[in-house]
Amino acid sequence: MIQKIQASGKTIDEAVENGLKELGCSKDDVEVKILEVPYKGFLGVFGSKDAQVELELKDQTEDATRQFLQSMFQAMNLEVQIDIEYQKDQLNIELSGPNMGVVIGKRGQTLDSIQYLTSLVANKNRDKYVKVFMDTENYRKKREETLVRLASKMAKNVKATRRTMVLEPMNPYERRIIHAALQSDPKIQTYSEGEEPYRKVAISLKK
Repeated sequence: MIQKIQASGKTIDEAVENGLKELGCSKDDVEVKILEVPYKGFLGVFGSKDAQVELELKDQTEDATRQFLQSMFQAMNLEVQIDIEYQKDQLNIELSGPNMGVVIGKRGQTLDSIQYLTSLVANKNRDKYVKVFMDTENYRKKREETLVRLASKMAKNVKATRRTMVLEPMNPYERRIIHAALQSDPKIQTYSEGEEPYRKVAISLKK
């Protein structure tokens, strides 16, 4: 999608309107930079110049994301406050409200699904990918702590029984937590097996 164009016209307003027509948007959607003011020239004919402007589309990522989430939670009959911190290449979204358990879902599956759908909306018509990180009630950190404890416990079992342990299916984010938690253990190796969305982490002794 075109993000920036130059347009001309007899006046600055006409140049802007011509640019808006080409972009197919309204003036509120763009930043306007005047490159050249119109000049009528000698006797209004000789050496005359049209106005030249540059129109650049504003980044609509945050607004589009917020509107999507508001519509979705309204359809779910959920009262949710949406706080968005938009950095250069990441959207940090914090959700809060009285029914966050519904938003989180079993083992965070609903929250993961909402985050995935939000990422699709946020990256629509973008040239550069923006990462979406969504959390509520500090769930991500609590889940990470739980997984780290699980990894440590399973590693001890593997050392005691000398048998490979295979964990329940996890999403890529949670599998990375398990791998990272055990990567410094000199006696343990981890690897993923299976196909998405049933891919699992296996923990075994190093050979």
